[in-house]
Amino acid sequence: MSIVLDTSATIAWVYAGETSRPVRAVFDQVTESGAWVPGLWRLEIANVLEMGVRRGRHDAAFREMTLADLALLSIQVDPHTNDRAWGATIRLAERHRLTVYDAAYLELALRRGLPLATLDRELRVAATAENVTLLGE
Repeated sequence: MSIVLDTSATIAWVYAGETSRPVRAVFDQVTESGAWVPGLWRLEIANVLEMGVRRGRHDAAFREMTLADLALLSIQVDPHTNDRAWGATIRLAERHRLTVYDAAYLELALRRGLPLATLDRELRVAATAENVTLLGE
């Protein structure tokens, strides 16, 4: 079984101090079965890691090593994220008072009928309301 993986769960796996048993279980599942992400995921991950460099949390070598490690995982970028942005995604954002970015993960999970791995509280509430199975907490 594959899952939809969001940035919060990914970053919790990247930074050892934020990793929990449920997050490790999510990444065991990603390693075994892969994951789906919306088109914005790579930009979000790259941004978090770049901001970490700028704020002195880690150096550029850590950023590059992390991106290389993530590239080894079987993570499929959904080709239809942009097609849904001004329709189903924005309606989910409006209904659940989410950012459109977070709603993109929910839309993908709903469309593919997959569990969602997220640590974001608001996104978890919205996913529960939409009857999406949750992983990661």
